[in-house]
Amino acid sequence: MDRRNFIVLAAVSVAASPFAAVAGAGDVTLRAAGQAGPAQPADPHTSRLGATWRGAAADSAQQVGIIEIDWERRAVRVASAVQVPGRGHGLQAEEDGGIVAAAFRYGTWLWRLDADGRLMRSVSTTDEPGNRRFAGHVIVHPGGEALLTTEFDADTGEGWIGVRDRRTLRKLDEWRSHGPEPHQLLVDPDGGIVVANGSVLRTSDGRKRDLDRMDSSLVLLDARTGASRGQWRLQDRRLSVRHMAWSALPGQDRPVLGLALQAEHDDPARRADAPLLAVWDGRDLDVPAFGGGGHGYAGDIAPAEGGFVISCQTTGQALLWRHDAPSELTLIARMQQACALSRIGEGAVVIAGAKGVGRWHPSEPAMLLPWPQALALGSHWAPLAPRAA
Repeated sequence: MDRRNFIVLAAVSVAASPFAAVAGAGDVTLRAAGQAGPAQPADPHTSRLGATWRGAAADSAQQVGIIEIDWERRAVRVASAVQVPGRGHGLQAEEDGGIVAAAFRYGTWLWRLDADGRLMRSVSTTDEPGNRRFAGHVIVHPGGEALLTTEFDADTGEGWIGVRDRRTLRKLDEWRSHGPEPHQLLVDPDGGIVVANGSVLRTSDGRKRDLDRMDSSLVLLDARTGASRGQWRLQDRRLSVRHMAWSALPGQDRPVLGLALQAEHDDPARRADAPLLAVWDGRDLDVPAFGGGGHGYAGDIAPAEGGFVISCQTTGQALLWRHDAPSELTLIARMQQACALSRIGEGAVVIAGAKGVGRWHPSEPAMLLPWPQALALGSHWAPLAPRAA
């Protein structure tokens, strides 16, 4: 493993030594990053994560499946894999340990796999009315009986939210997303649906177009009717809101939403210095921190103790934002192509990179594990329930 491309920086309590080396899959540098909470024991159990990936070659087959990580034995294995029609993106964990996977933008497929990774259901937008395409993400409706998918009209670019039967995946209804290119959606703590309209339009061959007409926004939808209950925009219209995560912050009576940003400025210098994170408290959409060294591109986002972790794939970094230091972004990991993030256990965040997976915790030693085979993980992964005995 190339250590230059695979280093995790673990935040520790200020009472600990700010620099130390830890044995593992390469040396790990520990840095102090403010006062951490009470130490939590490392999770001794196996983590199961739904994921999308391909092989090392750019033309490798696209896969969806389950990756298992044994933290005690420091071992990673591909538990199941099934080839899919094209690149996958967002994943929704099922209660039985299975997953629903959605195609990347311009994709037409939505697949359900059981806890063993076997294909159980699939649908294609080519078999449905309207020239719809999936935009990347799927969630469970707060009522529990339906799935919601981000979609758009391939002819007009207009954004839609598909309402689908949870068992059959068949479309039952659709709602306007109130913006172009809806990307991710999440359930609001009050039972509504928040949608990130990314607003980056593309030509049929994938090239970005009409960036001067960007109209990215965060929209709150009524979960019963799909009606808009509010819409928020950033002052800088060249910032695209993409991925989102909820985090419970001290002193807040409800979780706060973090939004990973991707800059689309024509000026490379302005794009490189663009902010990476916005925060929404249910009333205001603000940009608390600027810069951060991510070159204006934040990939995934996950909740962390007191804030969020965001990944910057193009610069190979993962950055921590905390509510008690809102103007700062702290480097916690440097990994080639760092992207997919997920919180596991008590305060830990797992970070996928080109060479393997890192585990970061605010008060425990970092852990680095290589992939069992050459693979390029997708932008996201989702913790899954243990398999039934």
